Amino acid sequence: MQKKLGPGLLLGEDGNLLEAGYATELIKEYNPENVRTSKMRIKEWDYYYVGNSEYGIALTIADNYYMGLGSISFLDFVNKDYITKSVMTLFPKGRTNLPKTSRIGDVSFERKRIKLEFLNDGISRKLSGYMKKFRKNEDIHFEIALFDEPKDSMVIATPFCEEKHFYYNQKINCLCAKGKFIIGNQEFVLKPDSAFGVLDWGRGVWTYKNTWYWSSMSSVLDGVRIGFNFGYGFGNTSAATENMVFYDGKSYKLDDVTFEIPRDKKWRYDYLKPWRITSRDNKVNLVFEPIFDRYDNASALVVSSNQHQVFGKFSGYLPFEDKTLEIKDLVGFAERVENRW
Repeated sequence: MQKKLGPGLLLGEDGNLLEAGYATELIKEYNPENVRTSKMRIKEWDYYYVGNSEYGIALTIADNYYMGLGSISFLDFVNKDYITKSVMTLFPKGRTNLPKTSRIGDVSFERKRIKLEFLNDGISRKLSGYMKKFRKNEDIHFEIALFDEPKDSMVIATPFCEEKHFYYNQKINCLCAKGKFIIGNQEFVLKPDSAFGVLDWGRGVWTYKNTWYWSSMSSVLDGVRIGFNFGYGFGNTSAATENMVFYDGKSYKLDDVTFEIPRDKKWRYDYLKPWRITSRDNKVNLVFEPIFDRYDNASALVVSSNQHQVFGKFSGYLPFEDKTLEIKDLVGFAERVENRW
């Protein structure tokens, strides 16, 4: 069943979702004042990935109540290399002031060696900032504009098995990108005909232990913007999944999609061998050829995050309304993340 959300408040007075399901715009009003469990369980973030077929940049501002984060990643698909540097803070307790809506609002993260600024006037999004000594002694600076937002996006409101726990999420694919980032004296230019961005806007009260799978791609096919958002593990998705294909600004909703990650002889995941991504109805049939695994394993006492965000090339078939779209070697990512947080 795929239940479409109606307008209104997200949470009731008891802290539970008033309605679970999906939408193509941020239709529910996020009201964290109705959270009725420990505020230590609140997780809020804005994550942007912007790139083309040769390189990309990922930016994160997060406030997880007991831990804040500002992070920058550089992805080099030609040389099969990446750099991720992050700055963590203790007990921001919501003072990062991440916006309650993705439609408009600004947020920033600034410490001694890093500054991130995400500005959104409701028309375009401007991402700017820097980090000192990002690559050895070289600084990184970036200034990027995201615009021409597609009409449809992926929005999902899902409960967890534990009461008063939920995830409210929007993924906006296929944002046109213009700007550049500079590392030392090396300049990386982003042009709107070949570079696209995705926003992962997440707000929720999470359970302590969970594993999620997420895959995203934004590109162009025969002059038309195309993308997808596939994933699961973000709570109880019996009311709706978050699986969508995007084509020319419109969305096509899907039921279950599965990630088939290869394993070695000891049954461990082999993230750098080709994956298969398929749907229950067989309309999605993709091969994902990894370029590299942006691996990060952070732990402190009882808190940990084991992340395998694999960047690579997608080839195969996607459904859209009454036709089948064939793609070949379009760059995106697929990830498996285990959290104890």
